[in-house]
Amino acid sequence: MKRKKEIHSNFKANSAFFDDIISHFDRKGEDFGNQDRNSLKLFQLEGKSVNVKSFRLPNIVNQIAYRFFRKSKAQRSYEYANKLKDLQVGTPEPIAYYEYKTPFLFKKSYYISEQLDCDLTYRELTTNFNYPDHENILRAFTRFTFNLHEKGIHFLDHSPGNTLIKKTDTGYNFFLVDLNRMVFKPLDFETRIKNFSKLTIHKFMVEIMSDEYAKSTGEAYNRIFDLMWKETEGFQNKYHRKRRLKKKLKFWKR
Repeated sequence: MKRKKEIHSNFKANSAFFDDIISHFDRKGEDFGNQDRNSLKLFQLEGKSVNVKSFRLPNIVNQIAYRFFRKSKAQRSYEYANKLKDLQVGTPEPIAYYEYKTPFLFKKSYYISEQLDCDLTYRELTTNFNYPDHENILRAFTRFTFNLHEKGIHFLDHSPGNTLIKKTDTGYNFFLVDLNRMVFKPLDFETRIKNFSKLTIHKFMVEIMSDEYAKSTGEAYNRIFDLMWKETEGFQNKYHRKRRLKKKLKFWKR
């Protein structure tokens, strides 16, 4: 099986270490986070914690697509992380990616980045409304999202678990993770507002984000809120329809 790798210039000296942990990924490292879809492990390197994401084996159609026509999730994660860093947008430091292929099929891939310890994720804001400084964090997050949009960054997986938040002496810093689905191009108004649709089911949070986005853009609050709430409800309806369909399919398979 053919291996392809790319290691950031800052970590070239540690190439042998990365080769080893990828080759022995199943036997080494410390499990981290949810292991349902992809496998995440932590490794220690010279006092730093390194996060390795092992993407699950694609279905046969995607094995062909990733082999010949599309960049892998690992490659996209690495390249998008470097692009975010160039644009001065927070994300854990990109280190490397690895891919394994046969002559006709794509197999395993891995994305390596520095582990970033955070104080919370956006998800906590959706479950704990008494979290200290809740509204100010939400408003700062909205300004962060506006900044993404102004820089032409469309983060397609802008969802509750994919923004890490760190407190600072002057406010809050935000860091994007799960980067393999992004588009870099100017965003129109509708696309910008729709980008908030996966973040919360709570109307009062949508009201706050709409208010802060209106302040950032100069657009009318009502125009932003009406569209943001419509897109939020639309996403939720679609999400729950898919869940009901999956339950029905599982029932008929029994």
